[in-house]
Amino acid sequence: MGGNRPTTLVAGVQHVLDYLKRMQAENPAFFYAVQGDGERMGGSIFWADATARTNYSYFGDAVIFDTTYRTGHYRVPLAALTGLNHHGQPVLFGCALMLNESESSFIWLLQTWLHAMSGRPPVSITTDTDALIQVAVANVLPGARHRFCKSRIFRETEEKLAHIYQSHPTFELEFKRCINETETTHDFEACWAVLLERYYLTENEWLLSVYNARQQWVPVYLRDSFFGELSLPKRLEGLDAFFSGYINASTTIYVLLKQYEKAVSSWHEKELKADYDTANSTPTLKTPSPMEKQAAGVYTGRVFMKFQEELVETLANPATKIEELGTVSTYRVSKFGENHKAHTVSFDSSESKARCSCQMFEYSGIICRHILAVFRPKNVLTLPSQYILKRWTRNAKTGVAVDPIPDASNDSQESLTVRYNNLRQEAIKYVEEGAKSIHMYHVAMEALEEAAKKVAAVKNKGRGDVQVGVAANGDGQQLHSTGVNQMGPTQSAAEKEKRMQGLRSELESMNQRCEFYRKNLLVILRDMEDQKLKLSVKVQNARLSLKE
Repeated sequence: MGGNRPTTLVAGVQHVLDYLKRMQAENPAFFYAVQGDGERMGGSIFWADATARTNYSYFGDAVIFDTTYRTGHYRVPLAALTGLNHHGQPVLFGCALMLNESESSFIWLLQTWLHAMSGRPPVSITTDTDALIQVAVANVLPGARHRFCKSRIFRETEEKLAHIYQSHPTFELEFKRCINETETTHDFEACWAVLLERYYLTENEWLLSVYNARQQWVPVYLRDSFFGELSLPKRLEGLDAFFSGYINASTTIYVLLKQYEKAVSSWHEKELKADYDTANSTPTLKTPSPMEKQAAGVYTGRVFMKFQEELVETLANPATKIEELGTVSTYRVSKFGENHKAHTVSFDSSESKARCSCQMFEYSGIICRHILAVFRPKNVLTLPSQYILKRWTRNAKTGVAVDPIPDASNDSQESLTVRYNNLRQEAIKYVEEGAKSIHMYHVAMEALEEAAKKVAAVKNKGRGDVQVGVAANGDGQQLHSTGVNQMGPTQSAAEKEKRMQGLRSELESMNQRCEFYRKNLLVILRDMEDQKLKLSVKVQNARLSLKE
């Protein structure tokens, strides 16, 4: 976009800035920053709310940098940083309006985002193949495993080789099999060579370029790094999973913020529903294994189904010992009739540690059928703790969200954000418990009201050992100019009142959420009663039919 931005977009930027300033005033941990001189609005804009920052502390190991707008002629250049939560659902880590698409602008965005996320880099990041983004990732996240979006490359291949797709209908299937189903790098290399020979594409420049980049997008080269994927459905594949269905090429900047809020709210509700379903349903066990029972109580519903699939498959994948050296045993594991696809598993009995050549655990965080098959002869009856990633469990979002509780005397903006997130997480526990019954609802409400009274009492007494702060743009001002001044150690009564208003707004929001949960639970209970009544009528009718 650079300097050729549409006039309507430039005019709408102030609308976005006004929104961000308002959100920051209402929420102590809302973060936003403007690249360069905010007065001239010549640079890009980044923002992340408190939930995004907290979610990153739980699920920020694998990140997706969504720049779909660059390939779809979008009216608004909205980029997003996202990931997957403990249910495998998209979760947001921050957004940006890329008003400037220079190399320095992408570097600024990733630097600013990383700063907002307390400086903790991800294990891996997935992006499109753009050269500017590659440079930015290499500069800001040199330690992260950088992967290119596979589905994007598939789409681009179809465009570049349209004549091949039309004249040879089998090419697409063979091409995807070569990418997705080869088990080793040797298998991929051999399959790729055969594919190019069969369709006379050995000199094709596009295929040569994607082959040269194979270590950044072909799965067999990436299995040693964590990307946290659980065989996602097609609708969640690619870079645009979070805003798909909410923001498209025709969305204007004036509609953008409403659609942004709808998407955030919708995914939040889906996560709550998944949490509720996991907590209030009992998975059907398919084996007598104590390990399956253990996993059913530890994992979320969707993750357990993935684990269960692997466990059941061990029945068709026997393990054969091929070597033993001290405490380390090596096994060959393959499906009946598929010895050519065997995997090698090494198991150290002194530490109950295993490693498989398929590297599924390293890639997804779920233990594979091959290691599970070896556990059986080794009499490993329950999952060792090192094979249960907290990010996939029911308790993924418990505990301290980001950093340890800071010293109360530390008044930095980062400390204010940490205190805010810790208080918010504790309050959410009351919301979740309070939604379970009418009695618990009233108990939680009384607790929150009592807490509000104590906070107000401390404020009125003017005690200096308790400080409430706003994590405003000041925490990013050392990186870039935002036009917002940092708060000094001496604060006026008006400033303190403004900060207290932020906490009161948060408490009110929690009260509203609690009421929302209560109503939903009542609806569910009524539905259950209706179903029980219908079932009772059916049983009665069946009995009458039998008597007749």
